[in-house]
Amino acid sequence: MNKIFIIIKREYLSRVKKRSFIISTFLFPILIILFIVGSVFIAVKSKELVHIAVPGDFSYLRSSLKSDSSSVIFVFDPSVNQGNFDEKGYTGFLKPTRDSIFIMSRKQIGMETKADIESLLSKAYENNLLEQKGIKRATLDSVTKASDNALKLGSKTVDIAGKEKEANEGLAYGIGFGSGILIYITMFIFGAAVMRGVMEEKMNRIAEVIISSVKPFQLMMGKIIGIAAVSLTQFLMWIILIMILFSTLQFFLPPETMHHLQQAQQAQQGLPGGSNTTVAMKLMQAKTTLVSGAPWGLIIFCFFFYFLGGYLFYAALFAAVGSVVNEDPQEAQSLMLPITMPIIFSFLILTTSISHPNSPMAFWGSMIPFSSPIVMMGRIAYGVPEAVPWWELFLSMGLLILGFLFTTWFAGKIYRTGILLYGKRVTWKEMIKWLRRSS
Repeated sequence: MNKIFIIIKREYLSRVKKRSFIISTFLFPILIILFIVGSVFIAVKSKELVHIAVPGDFSYLRSSLKSDSSSVIFVFDPSVNQGNFDEKGYTGFLKPTRDSIFIMSRKQIGMETKADIESLLSKAYENNLLEQKGIKRATLDSVTKASDNALKLGSKTVDIAGKEKEANEGLAYGIGFGSGILIYITMFIFGAAVMRGVMEEKMNRIAEVIISSVKPFQLMMGKIIGIAAVSLTQFLMWIILIMILFSTLQFFLPPETMHHLQQAQQAQQGLPGGSNTTVAMKLMQAKTTLVSGAPWGLIIFCFFFYFLGGYLFYAALFAAVGSVVNEDPQEAQSLMLPITMPIIFSFLILTTSISHPNSPMAFWGSMIPFSSPIVMMGRIAYGVPEAVPWWELFLSMGLLILGFLFTTWFAGKIYRTGILLYGKRVTWKEMIKWLRRSS
């Protein structure tokens, strides 16, 4: 045990003193903030402003067709036609046919702009039909205004005893996505760091010297735990810096930027290209209610548990790969593929389960050890036991612990043979054979 502690100390101190560790610790939170603000800024600034001419065929919509969208301006111009609309400064014009309406333009209209035009035309047709039935425009406007402000939908959860609790979907979305993506990124970063560390010691023949005084399994565990301590240190620094930056962000953002955030969320809602803006907006909403509205004690405990469990689960596999790889980088990539694919697939499950935390996909993704470190954090943010019953949480934790023990045993068998093997290209099939011989 003392030898493992010496290896842990060596791995920890040698890495936290590196310049790359210090730079990445302070740079990553800044990049997160820039991503959130930048994605919203780009989404707003990239919107195109189009002028659509409306010919005389649509004159009956003059009182109903309004340019409510910031990206579309309608101009009623009876003289416009296919030969002169661009000379008059219009992006395009509306042309009716027997069954539909076409937007005639020199360049193809963007998907978001087309959706805005279609929505505005549908609303204008609806208003026109209602006016034909004798409902006045002023009455329509007053009813619409009253209905928009009449209903404010909130949400609460109620337990078996009948106790009510406020629900905050925006906060849960931000916490779940932020926690999941942090674990996702660091699994790659620190898992690859374990593999590179093992590869370097093997190529430099340092492992041969160390193994003369310690067992291969002790060397592997010391390296894994030492890098885990480095990653925890970096994680704590990231959390502190991100909280500080989020709390001071409102003092640096001008008022019009917050208005752009709301515009971007409305413009991107329901469109395929709106995912980044929606995520950014949810995270910004989470900032406004950061102090209350979430079981922070449970979330922080689960975050560190699933971070450590997921790291240890995959780090053992990365160490096993590093022990059999020689100097060929393509060999490392081919052996890493079966390890990295479950991590990527876990993130894909997170992007859907974070909006549907009680779906079967979310349940199984949070139970299987290959995906539970990422997926379960997306569900826990919605509440325990409101979204995740206690038995599901304990079962997921137990399965992850068992999975870590299995991958450590599996990797240890491979590590003992692979760390002293040179000049031979090894496949997963051969590693399984080593496992059978050892057992």
